Parts: sequence; C-alpha cells; structure tokens
Amino acid sequence: MAGEASGDGHGADVVRALKRSRSDLAFFGMGGPKLSAEGLELIHGSHEISVMGIAEVLPKIPRILKVLGDLERAAKERRPSVALLIDVPDFNLRLAARLKALGIPVVYFVAPMVWAWREGRARRIGALVDELCCILPFEEPFLRERGVNAIYVGSPVLDQVPGAAEPVHFRRALGLDPARPVLAVLPGSRRSEIARLAPLMREVAQAQRDAHPGLQVVVPVAPGLPKELLQGAFAGVEATLIDGRAPEVVGSADVALVASGTATLEAGLMRRPFVTIYRVSPLTYAVGKALVRIPYFCLVNLLAQRRVVPELLQGDVTVPRVVAELEKLWAGPEREACLVGLDQVRASLGPPGAAARVAERVRSYLTKEVAGP
Repeated sequence: MAGEASGDGHGADVVRALKRSRSDLAFFGMGGPKLSAEGLELIHGSHEISVMGIAEVLPKIPRILKVLGDLERAAKERRPSVALLIDVPDFNLRLAARLKALGIPVVYFVAPMVWAWREGRARRIGALVDELCCILPFEEPFLRERGVNAIYVGSPVLDQVPGAAEPVHFRRALGLDPARPVLAVLPGSRRSEIARLAPLMREVAQAQRDAHPGLQVVVPVAPGLPKELLQGAFAGVEATLIDGRAPEVVGSADVALVASGTATLEAGLMRRPFVTIYRVSPLTYAVGKALVRIPYFCLVNLLAQRRVVPELLQGDVTVPRVVAELEKLWAGPEREACLVGLDQVRASLGPPGAAARVAERVRSYLTKEVAGP
C-alpha cells in the first residue's frame, strides 16, 4: 500500500528485490505507475488519496474511506501472507488496524514522524505493526524506547540517486547546454504543492535569469503530474521540463530551489547547494505550529541537527528572501560550508540497500501461516 509518488518508488524497489528471490509471488493493493510496472494489481491508484494538509483532505474524506474499505475487503477475500504499508500514516495506521483484526502481519516501511509530533501514536504503532522499517538513523532508538519493534534499514534514497558526477555530465545526459549555468526548480509532486509554490518559484527563476546571463531553468515533472500543468505554471521563463529524473536535474545544477519533502534529501545526496521552501494552508500551518516540536523542517537539516541549507516556511517564503538565499549559494564561503554539511549527512546514512533489507523482513513472513480473523 503506497499512497503517493515517493512511496510508489520505494514500494517498486522492494517488490523488485522480492521477485529476485521468489518467482511465485503475487502482489495487490494500492500504488502508482512504478508499482504497477512491477506487477502490482491495483485495487486503487495512489493519486486517489494523495493530498497534503488538513483543509485539503476534508473534501476527500468520503473517497478515502471508500478506498480504505475496498482494500480491507480485498485483504479479507485474498488472505495475503503479509502486508507492506508504506508511509502515509493517517491512512495506513487505520488500514493496519483492520489488517490486524484479520490476522494479517504488517510490515511498515517509512516510520511515521512521531519524533516530531503526536508522540502518543508510538504505542498504537507498537500494537498494530509487526515490524517498522525506519529510514532515518535516529528513529530506531527513539521508537524502541517506546515499545515499537523498529529497525533502521537505511535510506531508500541512497539507492535511487545516481552516482556522484560533475554537473556537465548530467547536463549532457539531459540534453542541456553543458557550458551554461543551471538552476534546478523542484515544485513538488502534488497538485496542491504546485498551486501554492509554482507561481513564486516562477518569479524567483525569472529573477535568477536576470542576474545570471544564460541561465537554464530546469524543472522535473513528478510521475503522475501532467506536463501541461508545469508548462502553464512556468510559462514565461523558458523552463526546460524533464519527465521525472529529479536527482539528475539537481545533479545538472549549480544551485537548486526545492519544495520540502523527500526531494530535499535527494538534492542533498546529489551534493548541490539548495534552498528549500514550503507553504501550506493557513489552517494546516496554525495546527502544525501548535503541535510540531522540531528545530527544522528540512530532512537534511534534521539529520545534521543544524542549518546546512537555508529553509523558509510560510510567511517567510517571499521572492526577495528566496532570491537572497540562493545568491549566497552560487559561490563563496556559504556554498563551501553547505557542501561540507551535505557530505556529513551522506556519511550519517550508512550504506545503500534499504529495499533489499525491507524485502528480507517481508520475506520472513511468506512461509508463516496467517491466522484466521
């Protein structure tokens, strides 16, 4: 069960690893194009529940409840040996409770951020989830102290980004001019993110083009988003749109502007300085500000436990502020300090191979008999 684009990619990697050792497996549930390509029989598509924020989710509640019920019925009829639930905790913990009642083991991949807010959910997770596969190194001890059978499997992003190379290598691979500078702009993978961030990102990109003659603005189009949506959002700045390949787009860049999320870690692992920004609805922000207790919202800064890259949130996300932070990263001491911090974050994550480790945990349940309801 994967409910958004990054989970679709993580799930596809695990399925691929499982199929390498077992040719007799069948998969069904929810996913996107990557899981579907690996043979997942789709009961529903990830796009049906992909939404961010309290105000945004309210109109989708009836649809989300229908999807939840359909997945429960499919599990009851087919009696899978094990369920792999990926991220989206508000949905997946409800599904986990229903699967638990059916006696179906649950392996959960990408831990809910109980270290950031709603710490009380840890006890519920411990009761509903047989194994929790964490992707951030500090999560395992935090969750084990609270009774969760948690294990750090490594970051899946390590397996999904290409090897280190100079920007000219990626520019040639993407059909860009290798001699001209590049600004990578990553507006997110959800329509709501595009709506909130793309207009400002377009203005920032235009200001950067004015300041850096010959600048190429490159925008990756996340899987599941129509290219026309981004063409309209970045009209007027002559942006080059690339289908997917976000890490390579960042690799081609001198600097990047990135919507907060998994993409920030991808950008960090590509070793390119970037500024991260985010906006949500006023209601979501007000609730989040009251509940969330973390010093940073960018994954790179959280892992480093210090400000490695500039991050701007909500009212601080203005064109002058973003442009000022980007300018500091083109050259000079702030760029060099950022690169040193990104190297330290990379070292903290350990070796690649997260999907293979998750597949091993899933595989351990495939020979076990599933109990009745």
